[in-house]
Formats: sequence, C-alpha cells, structure tokens
Amino acid sequence: MELQKDKILILDFGSQYTQLIARKLREIGIYCEIYSHDVSKQEFEVFAPKGVILSGGPDSAAEANRLDIPEFLFTSNVPLLGICYGMQAMAKQLGGEVIKSTQKEFGFAKVQIDAESKLLDSVLDSSKNERSLDVWMSHGDAVISVPPGFSVVGSSVNSSVAIMANEERNLFGLQFHPEVHHTKQGKAILEQFVKAVCACETLWNPTNIVEDLVEKIREQVAGKKVLLGLSGGVDSSVVAALLARSIGDQLICVFVNNGLLRFDEVEQVQKMVEKGFGSGSSFDLRVVDAEDVFLDRLAGINDPEKKRKIIGNTFIEVFEKEAASLSDIKFLAQGTIYPDVIESAAGKGGKAHVIKSHHNVGGLPRNMSLELVEPLRQLFKDEVRELGAQLGLPSSMINRHPFPGPGLAVRILGEVKREYLSVLRKADKIFIDELLNHDLYERVSQAFVVFLPVKSVGVVGDSRRYDYVVSLRAVETVDFMTATWARLPHEFLDLVSRRIMNEVEEISRVTYDISSKPPSTIEWE
Repeated sequence: MELQKDKILILDFGSQYTQLIARKLREIGIYCEIYSHDVSKQEFEVFAPKGVILSGGPDSAAEANRLDIPEFLFTSNVPLLGICYGMQAMAKQLGGEVIKSTQKEFGFAKVQIDAESKLLDSVLDSSKNERSLDVWMSHGDAVISVPPGFSVVGSSVNSSVAIMANEERNLFGLQFHPEVHHTKQGKAILEQFVKAVCACETLWNPTNIVEDLVEKIREQVAGKKVLLGLSGGVDSSVVAALLARSIGDQLICVFVNNGLLRFDEVEQVQKMVEKGFGSGSSFDLRVVDAEDVFLDRLAGINDPEKKRKIIGNTFIEVFEKEAASLSDIKFLAQGTIYPDVIESAAGKGGKAHVIKSHHNVGGLPRNMSLELVEPLRQLFKDEVRELGAQLGLPSSMINRHPFPGPGLAVRILGEVKREYLSVLRKADKIFIDELLNHDLYERVSQAFVVFLPVKSVGVVGDSRRYDYVVSLRAVETVDFMTATWARLPHEFLDLVSRRIMNEVEEISRVTYDISSKPPSTIEWE
C-alpha cells in the first residue's frame, strides 16, 4: 500500500502554527510535509502533492518586500488553500487589494457565511438560519477586494473578506486559523479541503503505517544486521519494536551509559525492555559503559550547541566501536522524529532557523561508516505513541516522558560536572516519584528538574547555608512543537520543594518554571 499516494504540501511562511496544520492533516488521515515557502518547481513536481496549504506568517502582504507564493503554483491545477498571510499573499499576487488594517483582529471572532462554497459543505457551527463560524484570528493586514474570479464567502466585523474562493480554479483563502483548537470547525474545514476538494484518500493510520514501515525496513536492510541505540524512551522503544517485527534477530540493541542518565536509568531500562519485549519480540541487548569518555570530553564546555555536538559525535564513535566488535553490522537505527528534524532545520528547503541541534540530527558526524535507519523520521510524537500501541507495547513504555539524547547535559546550564549530575539526579528522582505517587505523571507530557550552577543563601536551623538552585519543569503538549507549562497544584509543588531541600543537602532553593513554548523551549538548553 502506498500511504503517500495522496499527500498535501504545506508551505511555511514563518507561522508559529505551521506544525499544527501538519498535525491536523495527519489526524484526518492524510500524509503531508512542510517545505519552505520558496519551494522550487522541481521540488514541487517530485513531491507531487494533490493540494497545497499556504501557512500564515509575520510578514505583511501589503509591503513590497513580502514573501511571495511561487507563481507556478497558480498554474499547476493543484488546489490551494491560503491561511491568514497565505490568503493575503494570494489575494495580492492575483490582483486583489491588501492593506494594513487599522482594525486588527486577534483572538475569537464570528464569521458570517455570505455565499456557498464546497470548502464549507456541512461544517457550519450554527444553524442554517444563522450561517456562521466561531474562529480564531491573528492578523494586522486585511483583504479589501478579492482578485478577479474570486467571490467573498465569509466576513467578520473587522474583515470584509474573511473567506474567499475561486471555485472554478479550486483556490481558497481563510483569514482565520483553522489549525488551532479555538476554531471550532477548523479540522472539519481542513478535512473538506483535502477530501472533497483535493480528492485525497485517508490512508494515513497506525495500522497502515506499521505495515508500510515494516516493508520499507526489510527493503532497506536486506538481510544485514542493524545496531540500535536503545534509550528506553518511547521513540527508540517503538523503533526496537518495529525492527524486531521486521528483521528479528538481525537486530542488536545497545544501551550506552554516557554518565548523563537519570537515577538508576541503566537498571530501569533493562527491566523495562525485558518486560515490554518479553513476549513476541526478542533481541540482543548490550550495555556499554562510556561514562568517563563522555564526561571527559564535556569538561570545560559551556556552550549548549557545543555540548550537543560533542555528545552526538561521541555517541556515534561508541556505536562504531561496538559495531566493529560485531560482524556484518551495516546499519545504525535511531529514533529520530519529525520535530527533531524541523528544530534542527533539516527539513525540506532548509530555510528554518536552527532552534537546537538534536544529537541524532545536527550532532551527527558527516563521515559515518554506518548507514542510518530512521523509520520514525516523518512522524510526530503522538503518532509514535499510537504506533507503539499498535505494536503492543505496554502503556508504561508508551507514556514514559521523553528524555533528550544529550540527557542531563542539557538540564545542567553551562559546564557538566559529576557533582552537578549527582545533585540533579537526586532532585529529579524526588520530583518524578511524587508525580507518580499523586497520579500526575500521565497528566503532564514531560517533567524534570534543571540544575542552575549558581548558589543562593538559605537557612537551616539557625545556620546560614549557601547552596545550589534547581528549577522544576513540567509541560503539557500534544506534538511537542508547542507546549504550555503545567498548572500543578500548589500543595504538590510545596511538597516536592520541601522534600528536595530536606533530602538533597546541596540544594537551598527550588523554583518552578512557568514559561511556555514558544517563546521558551521545553528543555533549558
């Protein structure tokens, strides 16, 4: 089955919500990828989408230095859907009028439906008597006249053109954001576009994905042995399950103790693998102790990007050394997922800013002797969890919080020292244990403690103490591209804080991080 037979291309004009468009399409059952706004005609033809969605963005379509839509798209006979800036740029380039509006719209708005459109069949919020949509707006420009051949389908109080359409050419524009949760019928509108307008089949689902990936893995590996870096996290665990199903005893898993692991991590992973893969799937698991190698190389390094590069390079060196001791190892498997690729600016077009180099993307050396196997590279985190369930992995493994490849190195600001690691491990264990004890662990998407290499004055009994500061971090998210800080009960935070300061004598102060992503990242480095 060709899961990518019907697919949608998303062109990114710099919107913070572009990834949400992709997630919504995947939920609908349509494969999609995100390319830069200036995609070439050759790239477009190679990808061969059945429809194109133009994202929002911070630029103004009313200015001369705007980001333009590639002209060839308008003559490609492929349906286009412009969202916010995407609509404004479409209107401007096709002969409409766009201005910087004095009446901006941010947040909730009600759009009145003024005309029929195949984009809106059966997706109205209200009765046919009212014909309106509850939507979420975020724009400063306004389309005040539509291009020739277009009609105004919907309007709001501050937008005379909130929806426009050229039904004959299958060109559509939405001033609002259908991809965000606050637009009640947003997913239905996107579904109408990809299914009714673009005639896409909904083939993208966990069952089909597993079958497709198993087939592709077998084709790529072709009887050779594969080395997998198994961390115990959901990504590498799902890769292990996929490979075990695909190639059986051709799989050798290596767990690297890099000295940057959480409390008793090695023992926990061994037990989890034994329990999680004990029925139906078996493979060779080897534990490599490389703590001294990693920590020696990280000594004196403060820059977070340098730390990630060092860890990535050392990680591969360890694997290649292990592979050299084995026979016929040709492939290195990794749990790289789509957000890793996007944040490392390794996606199509390469126009994105590097947010951070992931150890398995931007941190890899160019002269690797092993060929990469990355079956999850085009999947979001929630899709990976769905695959895990489809493969029969236990919920304890599927719902385990993500742990970054560089480990605690990115949860210690500045230089990584053994002393800092010891303090951080003890504090982190207390936080996670209490989340589990209070049934809060699965309520949050990721939780951990951050070590700050500064000291703060405290008081113990009648004595002054001058010790380290840590920060608790807990977030809630669906796709890990955006996240909000978790509203944990104050009583719970008080308990965790008291336990940490009472039981970890090196810590005198505990804070709670209330930053969301964006503008912050989930990890601190």
